[in-house]
Amino acid sequence: MAEGGTTLEYTPTWVVALVCSVIVIISLAVERFLHYIGKVLKKNNQKPLFEALQKIKEELMLLGFISLLLTVFQGMIAKICISEELASKWLPCDKKAHKAATKSTAHFESFFSSFTSHHGAGRRLLAESSASSDYCAGKGKVPLLSITALHHLHIFIFVLAVVHVTFCALTILFGGAKIRKWKQWEDSASKEEHNLATGNPFSSTKYIQVQDHDFIKNRFQGLGKSYVLMGWLHSFFKQFYGSVTKSDYTTLRLGFIMTHCRGNPKFNFHKYLMRTLEADFKKVVGISWYLWLFVVIFLLINIDGWHTYFWIAFFPFILLLAVGTKLEHIISQLAHEVAEKHIAIEGDLVVQPSDDHFWFNRPRIVLILIHIILFQNSFELAFFFWIWVQYGFDSCIMGRVRFIIPRLVIGCFIQFICSYSTLPLYVIVTQMGSSFKKAIFDEHIQDGLVGWARMAKKKNTNKNAADGSSKVGHKEEYPSVIQLQKLSNK
Repeated sequence: MAEGGTTLEYTPTWVVALVCSVIVIISLAVERFLHYIGKVLKKNNQKPLFEALQKIKEELMLLGFISLLLTVFQGMIAKICISEELASKWLPCDKKAHKAATKSTAHFESFFSSFTSHHGAGRRLLAESSASSDYCAGKGKVPLLSITALHHLHIFIFVLAVVHVTFCALTILFGGAKIRKWKQWEDSASKEEHNLATGNPFSSTKYIQVQDHDFIKNRFQGLGKSYVLMGWLHSFFKQFYGSVTKSDYTTLRLGFIMTHCRGNPKFNFHKYLMRTLEADFKKVVGISWYLWLFVVIFLLINIDGWHTYFWIAFFPFILLLAVGTKLEHIISQLAHEVAEKHIAIEGDLVVQPSDDHFWFNRPRIVLILIHIILFQNSFELAFFFWIWVQYGFDSCIMGRVRFIIPRLVIGCFIQFICSYSTLPLYVIVTQMGSSFKKAIFDEHIQDGLVGWARMAKKKNTNKNAADGSSKVGHKEEYPSVIQLQKLSNK
């Protein structure tokens, strides 16, 4: 029998069976719930969201593997000994202050401790921690990481992943709700194009002054020679109110269609934006390796007196404002280019999409930055709630109240602005790049293109093996416009 705890040899079978049943039932319920959601998404032909669900399952499996590693190797980790001098450096809390306030205990922690003590779990955890301490004490050292600290770290990693996935889902949900409101602008633009009497549905014979166009007046007129400075200042404040107006939407929509879909004037731009949002959700909801690296760095610099988590809260905050300002400024640049080139135009105003407006000519960078913003904000809030539950509000790790309140306010602000302003801005402005995304095609057209590409590769391989020529029949390998139109009508 282990010291201070009861093994399975002397545990009632009904207790073991009951605990296992509860764990299995909860696990199966979660698995069936995710499976049901997947079936619904497949039935509704929402492949991007289904892939995002698969990504969430991968994250849960990774968490399970991390949990398994921590559980299996906790004894070995606890028996790695280091010197007391090394263990007293870079502490999150001052040991002297901790000894003076040992009675400060977490409410939830004391509750769970009293509950688990009846089953021997609490005593077993303390006994194992004591055993590892005695093992290192015999060598005149201390454990690298105690069983208790390893257990708390285990819980934090789980809380962080769950909070990140939840907050990303809420952001996409609220952002998508705002983008759906643009549907009326799409219907209005399509109706106006349909009612045009001329053969070209995108223009009319009416001439208008560029400066009188709503898109130009809202973004450029009145800035004068101070456009460089005032343009950025205007973009900064514009992200907080009316970030995308009807004139913005219709003008950017027309510019996209005239650049990438000139032969399809009835292209549903709003439906394309929703498919793009769903496809990007799969990338945002995951936790990439560099995000885990950020976690390690932030845990490293959480040193007493540094107030690290207060200053870190400003990182996603500043990054969010920079991204929102940049996206708004790209729309202003498009308006500025048209105003410089034309005095009057015939018909509707058409902007020219280009990658030159984006950082390093890569619109994709914006999505990476939004991914970092959401994760950092999730990290801040997850760390706060974990400390509150695990150690209590008065814990030294929590920090002072004057540092806690700004962190919470900033976290809520980031979540709100990112959902209702930055994300919708990203979805529409990143379409102003030089190329379009594969979401421009419906799912069955994408599958058809992939199939054609595979067939072309296979035929070319066979022909190369037969006569050594790779230039035969290339025009017949790929789908024609007529074939794509047939697919789209299915």
